[in-house]
Amino acid sequence: MTDAFRAIAIKGVQVPHSPFLTDTRIRRIEEARYEGEEIAGALAVCRPGDRVVEMGAGLGIVSAVTAMNAGPEAVLSFEANPNLIPHIRALHALNGLEDRIDVRNQVVISAPDRPETMDFFLGSSYLGNSLIDRETRRTEAVPVQTAAWADVVRDFRPTVLIMDIEGGELDFLAHADLSGLRAVVLEFHPDLYGKEGMRRCKEALRDAGFGKLAKASTRFVWTCVRTAPKQDARALRPDPAGGWSCTLRAVKGAVVTGARINQLSAPSGVITSTGADVPEGALWRNMRRINLPFERPPGVERLEGRWLWGGVMWRNFAHFVVESPGRLWGYDTVPGGVDGILFVPRRPREDPDLTGFRADFFAAMGLGDVPIRVAHKPTEVAELIVPGQGFGLGAITDGTQIFRNFMHRRFGAEIAAEGGEKLYISRALLGPSRGALLGEERVEDLMRAQGYDIFHPERHTIPQQIARYKAARQIVASEGSALHLYAFCGRADQRVAILCRRRSGSTAQIARHIACFTGRTPVVIDHLRAVWQNAESPRPRLSVGEPDLPAMQVSLRAAGFIGEGAPWSAIPEHEAQAALGERYFREAAEA
Repeated sequence: MTDAFRAIAIKGVQVPHSPFLTDTRIRRIEEARYEGEEIAGALAVCRPGDRVVEMGAGLGIVSAVTAMNAGPEAVLSFEANPNLIPHIRALHALNGLEDRIDVRNQVVISAPDRPETMDFFLGSSYLGNSLIDRETRRTEAVPVQTAAWADVVRDFRPTVLIMDIEGGELDFLAHADLSGLRAVVLEFHPDLYGKEGMRRCKEALRDAGFGKLAKASTRFVWTCVRTAPKQDARALRPDPAGGWSCTLRAVKGAVVTGARINQLSAPSGVITSTGADVPEGALWRNMRRINLPFERPPGVERLEGRWLWGGVMWRNFAHFVVESPGRLWGYDTVPGGVDGILFVPRRPREDPDLTGFRADFFAAMGLGDVPIRVAHKPTEVAELIVPGQGFGLGAITDGTQIFRNFMHRRFGAEIAAEGGEKLYISRALLGPSRGALLGEERVEDLMRAQGYDIFHPERHTIPQQIARYKAARQIVASEGSALHLYAFCGRADQRVAILCRRRSGSTAQIARHIACFTGRTPVVIDHLRAVWQNAESPRPRLSVGEPDLPAMQVSLRAAGFIGEGAPWSAIPEHEAQAALGERYFREAAEA
């Protein structure tokens, strides 16, 4: 840092000199980029009268900016690093905030077996100091007093929690009662506990009734506000082991409606004749409820008879196959039968027709002659039978036993196997705009040389796809929705290898679907040298994976999917760029 310290400020807060201020850090503070995501989140949710707990105060800037600009009644800050405490207090004193912010050199613990002290590991930079010791760097352990979260809640009565505790959030959220909070601003640290740890943090927040405030959140910093009672998410999420996912509920005079706003989660689904929510009728994706409670809309049409609730009719093939069939198991279960199956469209003004792949799918289920309707307007049904969600995305990808039995009994039962014993399922004809495996035409040639038939499912009807999948003994496929269709008709005597084409949790979902429905776990071939992203469409699901062909060959051979042959050569970077165009840029794949 320069010898002459100049006065610096951020959002009205003066920052005094301290040995922790480097030239880079000063520049980031002046440009409002220092802890900018946390500050933005705090200012988005804090309001006059709030009582804010901050865990991981750092230099004290976040708490000071929050106190100065949002007008909370009080702020209680915890910082484990004893070396920072005097500088935090100096910053608060300089800005006249001593009476509004209390700073304590403690670690807040939510677990019931709280020790009196804990080791806190100090490194060369205070930014990475943590309760978690990193073997990759030199640290010094210092004992720090602990405070019980339950005592903090009882004595301080917080309404907002701001947390940046370098990995400690995972253990804190596993035990913390957040029921008294209105909002949470939290930074994730997947470098310390991995993507699975970050998923568990998000699940804990959702289970506590918090939803992400998209406009004030980023990939690693979530700003959350309370959206539901604490018990709702945990109690109502579909469970493949049973619960409401395996029940039928009859609702007389039920009102159904599709979404009237174009958002993933929107008021839609089923209510009773008196306007009460029918939670068993809601679609869940992972840990998120898609159909939210709604009030009875005007202009409701009437549908006589007894109908089975099918849920949401998706227009997109992938989501249709995974999220529209999950309640069909009820068709074989309702005593006395039903007059038909009723769906609502996924989006407002969307008209998913019942021809093409949808008609093929229902016919493959043996439901081709059953009346199937999509309610494009709010509709009151004389009697609606609501089966629980037996399949979908998330834990329910395993499928309930009753749903798996239904699919094994019905799906493709009348379709005979036809085709070769080795099948390569390709996405090459779909093009890069829908996500792709780079150079898949080359992979096709290599697999053809190993005796595989090359199959492009989008060029075939669903009965033709089922026939080919039934005939094959070995299947290698570029990861995609065709494998969800295979899982419904596959068998344990078939072997499947999935070639990863992107960095996505979808691969694990597909693998689980196949394993749970066929009884045999597929081999996942995860060899990507890089991921190419379209600068105009930065969504990860549309990325193009660049395969490490030599490594892919080794893994396929080791797993018994291919034999000996000439070495597979890597795709030159200039060739990849030429194939994709200048809109795409290359990012190294994660290790």
